[in-house]
Amino acid sequence: MLSRVASNIFWMGRYLERAENTARVINVNSHLLMDLPRTVKLGWEPIIDILSVREDFYENYEEADEHSVVKYMVTDKNNPSSIISSLTMARENARTIREILPTETWEQINSLYLSAMQNRASMLGRRHRYEALGDVIRSNQTITGMLSGTMTQDEGYAFLRIGRNLERGDMTTRIIDVRSATLLPELDTEQSAFENIQWMGVLKSMSAYQMYRREMRLRINRADVLKFLLQEPRFPRSLSHTLKQVKALLQELPHHSSAIEPIDKLQSKLLKAKPQSLKQDSLHEFIDEMQLGLIKIAEEINETYF
Repeated sequence: MLSRVASNIFWMGRYLERAENTARVINVNSHLLMDLPRTVKLGWEPIIDILSVREDFYENYEEADEHSVVKYMVTDKNNPSSIISSLTMARENARTIREILPTETWEQINSLYLSAMQNRASMLGRRHRYEALGDVIRSNQTITGMLSGTMTQDEGYAFLRIGRNLERGDMTTRIIDVRSATLLPELDTEQSAFENIQWMGVLKSMSAYQMYRREMRLRINRADVLKFLLQEPRFPRSLSHTLKQVKALLQELPHHSSAIEPIDKLQSKLLKAKPQSLKQDSLHEFIDEMQLGLIKIAEEINETYF
């Protein structure tokens, strides 16, 4: 397989996953608006911080209000991580490797892009936003299922899944880092009951709510959510699971030793850690270590194969 083709399919997987994850985060934040009391004002600025684009955002927008943040994260083509930008890049990568993708998958990716472009206005307004962003999520899930069921499980499919899992692990750490710092201002005693709604939002942004309840069978709390999303090896969106998947997929490829080395180091740090007992500053430092580790893995993959 040509390195160019491997790179394109890797990034196609990453961009599709990025679009889906962004849609999830926006939808969950929109829902929090309805769950919290009117006396609590929900902040939208943390959504910008999740993708580390604060500086770029304020170069183009004056205030981090709901309309500005949603527009920037969903339809702004100047933001390379917006849903429209991600789908544009995913479609372009898919177009250049059409010969190795099942025809139906290319058609579905193209259809998702065209549908998102057509529904841009619906994504911005509150009235139809949930449904329009839900279409992005469902279409991505359809593409994942089609690829799983119809694509030859060769090196190309391995690079696709490596890209998807790296992006998924990266977004999981970002969401935890920003959300754990609290979406809401300091709550008084009367409002502190709403803290668990925030953590429910964290779980729902990764479709993890039901699986968390099934595993923990306890009331939602910070410590258990952190342990589940970082260290539960069986949940597909946990950091532990994504690292395990990337390592297994790399082992199917030639010349993988240098790419697997940073994974082993990161897994060792993750398994030894007790994130549920970390205070906020220590948790932030730990998440930084995890993100730097993910960047190192991506760099090694790029150096080795692309």
